Parts: sequence; C-alpha cells; structure tokens
Amino acid sequence: MRHDESLYHRYHIETRDAPDIEAWPPRFQVKVRRHRLAWLLLKEIFHYGPAKKEVILSRPCVYGVFSGPIGGFAPRPHLCVGCLRCTTQYPDVVQIVPNPERQKLGDSYFTAHYVNTVAYEAATGRVPVRGAGYRGRFGGQGWDGMWTDMSEIVRPTRDGIHGREYISTMVDIGVRPDHLAFGPDGQPVEPPRVFGVPLPLLFDRLPQVEANPALTRILAAAAREIDTLALLPVAALAHLAEPTPHIVPVVRATETVPRLPFAPRMVELDGWDPAAYQRLQQAFPQSIVALRLPFGDRPTLAAAFAAGVRVFHLTADYHGQLPDGRFVMDGIREAHLFFVEKGLRDAVTLLGSGGIIAAEHVPKAIILGLDAVAIDTPLLVALQARFAGEFRRPGDAYRLPKRLPEGWGVQRLKNLAASWRDQLLEVLGAMGLRDVRRLRGEMGRAMFQKDLEREAFGEIEGYLEQTATSGEPTAASREPMAVR
Repeated sequence: MRHDESLYHRYHIETRDAPDIEAWPPRFQVKVRRHRLAWLLLKEIFHYGPAKKEVILSRPCVYGVFSGPIGGFAPRPHLCVGCLRCTTQYPDVVQIVPNPERQKLGDSYFTAHYVNTVAYEAATGRVPVRGAGYRGRFGGQGWDGMWTDMSEIVRPTRDGIHGREYISTMVDIGVRPDHLAFGPDGQPVEPPRVFGVPLPLLFDRLPQVEANPALTRILAAAAREIDTLALLPVAALAHLAEPTPHIVPVVRATETVPRLPFAPRMVELDGWDPAAYQRLQQAFPQSIVALRLPFGDRPTLAAAFAAGVRVFHLTADYHGQLPDGRFVMDGIREAHLFFVEKGLRDAVTLLGSGGIIAAEHVPKAIILGLDAVAIDTPLLVALQARFAGEFRRPGDAYRLPKRLPEGWGVQRLKNLAASWRDQLLEVLGAMGLRDVRRLRGEMGRAMFQKDLEREAFGEIEGYLEQTATSGEPTAASREPMAVR
C-alpha cells in the first residue's frame, strides 16, 4: 500500500494462505496392489497376533495418504507429496508414480513443474524449498542456459528476507535526461519526470481481460495493495469503480484518445505512430507516455527516442520467442546495448515481458539489461487458469475458475509477488548488492552455459563442427532450476 512519502516505512507485502478453490489433479498416483496388501496384513496378524491389530492396521503415512476409513485399500492421493517412504518399505505392495493428468497442466513452455511452483507460491507466499535439494539438470535451453554468479560475495550477512540489513527493490520509471538544460526563462527544457515502484515486477495486460470484470478488479486491487502498476486496455477500465494511479491504460495506436476519470502516472501506446504519440502527450501532459513494441525493432527504437519516447515496453510471445525466432534473452541484451552504445542508457527505462514465468527469471532479465519486468502468464496460473493447448499469443484460449472471488484472487497475486520478491532478495544478498538498480546490465554477475562449454571443450576435436551443424550442444531441460 502507499503511505505518506514524508515518513519512512519498510516495504512489506502481507501474505496469507490462499488455498486452491478448484481441485487440480493430484501430483501423484498411489497404486496399491490390494491383494498383496491383504496378504501382508494376514501374515502380520498371524505373526504378531490379534493383540497388535491396531498397530498392524495403522499403515502410517505422516501426510495421511492411508488415513481413510479402510486405509491403503482406498488411499488419498491428493495428500501424497512423493516422499516414497511407503514404496521404499513395501515395493511389492505400493507404487508412487507421477499423475499423467497433472502433467497435462500448462503447455510445452509453462510446464507442469512451473505450474506446481507458481501454484505453491500463490497459495502460500513462501519460497519453494526442496528438502532433498535440487536434483534436476543445471543447464538447458532458454533461461536455463544462464546462471547467476555468486562468487563475488561481499557481505554474506546482508539478508533482506530476515531483516538483518535492508535491500532495496525500488526501481525508477520515467524520463531521466543525462543533463539539465535551461531555457531563457530559467526553467529546465526537459525536466526529469520519474516515479518509483517498490518492486521491479509489473502486471502486464492479460488476454481477454476486458471481457472479465472480476479479473480486471483483481489485477487493479492487487497492484494497489503491493504498490505496483497494472497494465489494462482502455475497455477494461469500465469495470473499475474508482481507478487509481496504479493503473496504466494501454491505448492502441489506431484508437482515439480516451477520456479518463483519473490522472494516470503512465499511459502506454501499443504500436508506434508519431501522431498517436503526440495526441497522447497533449491529452495527458502530466503522464509519462510509454511505447509498447516487440523486441528486435531497432529502427523503431531509434525513431521513437528521437520523437521523445523515454520508456519502452518490449514484448515477446508467452513462450519468450521473438518475431525472428530468437529467445527473449537475446532481445533484452540487444535493446540494452543499443542504448548503451549510443550513450543513452541512463536516459531511458526498459520494461520487458514474455517468457518470464519463474522467480529466477526476474533477476536474470535485469542482469541482461531490463529495469523492470511485466509478468503475464504467471498471473493466470496463480489464479488457477488452464490453457487450452499451447498458449503463445493473446488470442490463444484459456479458462479461469467459474467462481473467482476477488479477495482470494488479490491475495494469490500478493502471495506470488511476495515469494518472487523474497527470491530476488536472496539473489541480491548473495551478490552483496543493497539495491536492485545496481543489478541492471551487470553482466559480470552472469555465466552462460554455451560460453563455458565452448571455453572448456572448444579445443576438443569435433566440438566446433558439432556446434556448427546442430547448434549449441546443451541438454534441454524444462524443469525449474534452483535459484543460484
């Protein structure tokens, strides 16, 4: 929430449990061979005697999988966490296997592993921790081919989660000229116009949101609660009784300038049109006008900057693919270096969205050059949306629960933001950074699997030929990686 800016307050997101309201398929199937279980019970009754009947029939499971009226003959798979104690003790009686129905959640990019992680974060607000440690692959394609370097730890006790020392996640959005120039009247020719958000995490425009009043209100209320920005199409604003400055109207270049009942801090123009940009500037002189366009369009970036645009929101599809087929990581780095090479990086704000579906992707995107990220599909998954097949573009279909309580939805998004912020603080603390703005473009904190493999194996005969013919020889993995 916003507070009196004249008073110091420590940023905090209140979390509460917000369990699923729609039953999802259990993560595991508990397959019990009933005849073997019956034979086991008979053997034990014969061996230990009727006096031990209560102990024999208990078949303990600390999670309650076999706590039903008839125990293992009717297990409760929704309680199973996959500890495998039962199948280790009695492998010929019970087997635990992944549930194929659960594996169908999400799509080929936002896999069931990511769905499980986001669902847990949204339900609890906590950081997912695997007690047995991370046992997956530490490499792969896309984001999994980039690692964060924690070797330059300055002060290991700098821990923002436990409160020993504060780490700022505040970022600035707006117009920041590299120097001040004054006119004849003594006033700045281009005064700085910057506002801060306490979290480099914005809510991007969701597909079909204008047709769902409850979803619109959830996004707006959650953005207000955590003091961030929610990007909404103009048509969706009709669902809000009292729009607040936390709302960023998204206006298509072909639309007429809307009349708004509030003064937004920022307005986003979807698609470059110099005339439309000038119209928005005139209609909202106190607002920052941002430009939304796909990654990779360097000529438009240059033209828009020359016309006065200083905030750019660059987008990829929901699988992180650019129009030319490259991954979003390449687009982020290219846009960042485009302004660095011209000596203009500090004069602009770069926002990015598309393909960012895990907490670890946020610091990685900032390291590559973004100031802040705008998330999309994780918001839908946090609200228990199900994709109807591959979900790559706004026109693809998805389904939300029939009953979507607004209080529940707001809390789920707050929990998700709190969990992702804690994981961002873990990364910053391990690097010895006290401010997330220091992380932007800090490529010295990143390692890339393909570069390390080339350095290690480049002199081996046949390696370069294999790379040239089949691409980088990396092991593809779609499982979430541990935050490192």
